[in-house]
Amino acid sequence: MNEKTSFPYINRELSWLDFNARVLEEALKKENPMMERVRFLAITASNLDEFFMVRVAGVMEQVHSKYTACDSSGLTPAELLPKLTEKIRIFMDKQYSCLNRSILPALKRNGLLFLEPEEMTEEQLDFISQYFRKVLFPVLTPLAVDRSRPFPHLANKSLNLAVRLEGGDGEPCFAVVQVPGILSRFLEIPSSQKEQRCFVLLEDVIAYKLSELFELLQIKAVCPFRITRNSDLDIDEEAEDLMIEIQKSIKKRKRGRPVRLEVLQKCDPEILDFLKEMLDMESQEIFQLPGALDLTFLSKFAGIPGCENLCFQPIKPVYPPAEFWGYTDIFQAIREKDRMVHHPYESFECVVDFVRQAAEDPSVLAIKQTLYRVSGHSPIVAALIRAAENGKQVTVLVELKARFDEENNIQWAKKLEEAGCHVIYGLAGLKTHCKILLVVRQDEDGIRRYLHMGTGNYNDSTAKIYTDIGVFTCREPFGRDASSLFNVLTGYSRPPEYNRFIVAPHGMRIFFEQRIQREIEYARQGLPSGITAKVNSLVDPEIIALLYKASQAGVPIKLIVRGICCLIPGLPGISENITVHSIVGQLLEHSRIFRFENGGSPKIYMGSADWMPRNLDRRVELVFPIEDEDLRQRAFSILDEMLSDTINARIMQPDTSYEHIDRRGKAAVNCHREFSKMAIQALKAVSDPDESKPYTPIVHTPDSDRA
Repeated sequence: MNEKTSFPYINRELSWLDFNARVLEEALKKENPMMERVRFLAITASNLDEFFMVRVAGVMEQVHSKYTACDSSGLTPAELLPKLTEKIRIFMDKQYSCLNRSILPALKRNGLLFLEPEEMTEEQLDFISQYFRKVLFPVLTPLAVDRSRPFPHLANKSLNLAVRLEGGDGEPCFAVVQVPGILSRFLEIPSSQKEQRCFVLLEDVIAYKLSELFELLQIKAVCPFRITRNSDLDIDEEAEDLMIEIQKSIKKRKRGRPVRLEVLQKCDPEILDFLKEMLDMESQEIFQLPGALDLTFLSKFAGIPGCENLCFQPIKPVYPPAEFWGYTDIFQAIREKDRMVHHPYESFECVVDFVRQAAEDPSVLAIKQTLYRVSGHSPIVAALIRAAENGKQVTVLVELKARFDEENNIQWAKKLEEAGCHVIYGLAGLKTHCKILLVVRQDEDGIRRYLHMGTGNYNDSTAKIYTDIGVFTCREPFGRDASSLFNVLTGYSRPPEYNRFIVAPHGMRIFFEQRIQREIEYARQGLPSGITAKVNSLVDPEIIALLYKASQAGVPIKLIVRGICCLIPGLPGISENITVHSIVGQLLEHSRIFRFENGGSPKIYMGSADWMPRNLDRRVELVFPIEDEDLRQRAFSILDEMLSDTINARIMQPDTSYEHIDRRGKAAVNCHREFSKMAIQALKAVSDPDESKPYTPIVHTPDSDRA
């Protein structure tokens, strides 16, 4: 049972909402390119959808089940829910203020207009009428609701129109029309001015032509609405076939209880009462909004052709990275020294090439890999299938319980099995979240194990927008650990004593606790001490309590926490030696890095785990040390560069608010741009000839005459 902590601790759901507010700030920043502001607004909407589907739904379930234990912040579910609802309403007000007062006017200034039918010319009205007849009408299915026809089951997050009608007898009736999700949510229409581009939303086209769907009835009112359902899967992991069980759970997700109803602010009162009754919604679960519902469509709108000048200058990954320049044999490069790649500044393609070379190399005997989230057309999976076809022993752990990627992962698991790969679907009671790839190769001097270990998923799509780090090595202690880890994942091996790896759930919590305690002892002895940690989320109460203790012992602590942070920095006598940075910008910060000063001999680690109870106690996670001295120095510099950011970074205040860094007297530093420059310069340094060296003359030989 959870109990309130005896130290300052912010509720994780409330802290997450603060993170989404930082993303919304990016949509309001006038210095950001126009379409990037549009994209940030879309991201906040997508984030909020998932938050409702999982976190808010979970709190609601606890309230309905009369669960009364308080969380680490001291709140019971019944106390938390109204606080969440109030904060969400304030946030959504800011979202729509951003849309109506900032985004739409700025789009208009850039010649991009969203029009409603009453604002259109005859030519434009004729265009949308033709589109309705040719494209929309054949797709639409009006669904009447009466005694013989019950209210339809509506898909999660689908956009619908509720229609109030009146028959010839004067009796009111209702119908629902679903806005087709398969079609683009927005339609470009002709413009009379060359410098303008005009668009209309699909629901506005349908509403304008609604009479063609209900010719025998009089339309009295129409209102768009959208429901969000509880989508957290309840999986019986003791089921005989986990894949079948998860497939059943995915179907249940589509029928989950509605947890939010969104309607327009000007919604007809009778329609609202009708929806409230049909969906069995409470007033506090209904959100009336002053603008288009479901702002996630803005993500696609931000990518329309012809507006590239309104977007960020793209960060183009260098390929090959400097680490692999000049090598055609990736195994030779790894034998010579450990290699580190920093994505997306350095291309993820080198990881794909590692698997591709392994698949085709006759000396490779086996490939073992964990997959948590992969892309829809994964070149990694294609290479693994090719390896199996070439007779390699291929073992893949595909985590079927990766939330919202279950269906995608099931499809890949089936294809891998069909190709002859040995596929494991994860472990009962645990999610396998570690990122590791092991290649066993017969080299000239014997069997050697080549490894890739990373902080992010083996996903070539997200690797273009997520910042992650991967390390290649063939050091024998790491290889032995990798074999031991895969034996645990694929068989019944007892978790071993690892040489280098730190693995959850059996050894990671105690490792981090011991490292923090050690820094406390160094501080008390007057030796160099300090902790620098970069994570996505900091939630774990025990880790937070130790960080407070370390601060009180005089240990300087620098935290870079993108999202949820339940720790409060800068509190006198508690956390005055702790700073918390949050970096939100062009790329999504995803890498996890941990530095401990260690009495003057710094240690640095990377891996897949955040400082959350789920990562430390309920998942298979991997954290590993960086031992190569060149790579250690590079890892130190990565942390230093992020801590020097003055553009994307915000500093958490003792009152839990976040403020941008005061740039007076400081240079403008955007770490995302700086890392991109570093990758380009590193490649240039190894690929360009050294102009300081003398030219080498070409000496004439008799053979040259034969050319």
